[in-house]
Amino acid sequence: MPERPIRLFGDPVLKTVSAPVDQVDDRVRGLVDDLVDSVRLPGRAGVAAPQIGVNLRVFSYNVDGEVGYVINPEIVEASGEVELVDEGCLSVPGLWHKTPRRPFARVRGIDLDGNVVEIAGEGLMAQALQHEVDHLDGIVYLDRLEKDERRAAMRAVRESDWF
Repeated sequence: MPERPIRLFGDPVLKTVSAPVDQVDDRVRGLVDDLVDSVRLPGRAGVAAPQIGVNLRVFSYNVDGEVGYVINPEIVEASGEVELVDEGCLSVPGLWHKTPRRPFARVRGIDLDGNVVEIAGEGLMAQALQHEVDHLDGIVYLDRLEKDERRAAMRAVRESDWF
């Protein structure tokens, strides 16, 4: 399957809470293939299903050469002192902002065979896990910004050529 176009900030699908996957069928298998193909492109650490227009709880990741996916992910641990880290988003192209994130995160979900999987990491992996689960909860990273940073981010969005 080919990579899919990324939905941009302002698209209602990005603000909608995604439905859990009740049954792994051919549609879900195709979605996972599309997400994995989409995340393999350079500069991508993760792609959530809503970003390609599908409101299901699935995301793919590509961090430090580790590529995978999680169906029905839930953050089961996010620990450490909150840090402000530079963060961007494929759905908000060209913008990077200091975003509060925990330095460690663990996500639990299932794979295509229904087996429980856990993905955990620090640094970029922790950031990607939190960012992608946020997408599934209808949250874009701009929603996490502190007041002044968010005001500047929204101004930059309004002035962008893609909005």
